[in-house]
Amino acid sequence: MTGQRERIATAFARAPDYEGHARVQRSVAVRLAERIAALDLPQSPRVLEIGCGTGFLTRALVAAGIGGDWTITDIAPEMVERCRANLGDAPSRRFATMDGEFGTPEGGPFDLICSSLALQWFTDAPAALARMAEWLAPGGHCLVTTLGPRTFAEWREAHTSEGLVAGTPEFRPVEDFTRLAPAALDIEALVESHADARAFLRSLKAIGAGTSSPRHRPLPPGVLRKVMTRFEQSGSAVTYEVVTCHLHRAR
Repeated sequence: MTGQRERIATAFARAPDYEGHARVQRSVAVRLAERIAALDLPQSPRVLEIGCGTGFLTRALVAAGIGGDWTITDIAPEMVERCRANLGDAPSRRFATMDGEFGTPEGGPFDLICSSLALQWFTDAPAALARMAEWLAPGGHCLVTTLGPRTFAEWREAHTSEGLVAGTPEFRPVEDFTRLAPAALDIEALVESHADARAFLRSLKAIGAGTSSPRHRPLPPGVLRKVMTRFEQSGSAVTYEVVTCHLHRAR
């Protein structure tokens, strides 16, 4: 695991209140589960989840009646255990710590591979998706959500107005996913409002999503205050550009 990926895994493992602050993540997971429930899956599918976190998608899929044989994974063992605690053990569920980008899961091939807002932390999400598609059984589906480059645009603009570059991650262009020839590729902008800049930064830390770009250096306090003021003047809201990618293997 690279130094940056270790930082990301550690940040999520230490996320103090993921369940309480991850409002967008919960909403995206529920919507993804609804799309998955409408697929032509076998009666007892073999399911692989990448980046389970505390279990938003996992629980939504169970609530939607998706049964079968599950392999539930996350790069952070602490998140795997939180998901297990929230969902509960069952003979049909295997929980495992795994790097979704470079690891190889057991139990394949799979009828369904799913992931909700985890791939944006990969080094090369499109390449990872192409690799996941090789794990699909004939007729299988890979349905994931990730974040596009317009995510946190308002925070970046607050930096630009001060002649600075924000340390937010550089999410992959949507066009990179179109090269996979997906069965569907959908883009949606979700806006989350905050009381002020401090509330926004606290929420990122609370869910473990505050890991900056490796090239970023922390701003001096006075400069950061100017950026925060600019952000608040724009309304203290941030956009999440949610990209949903659906790959399907022919029978």
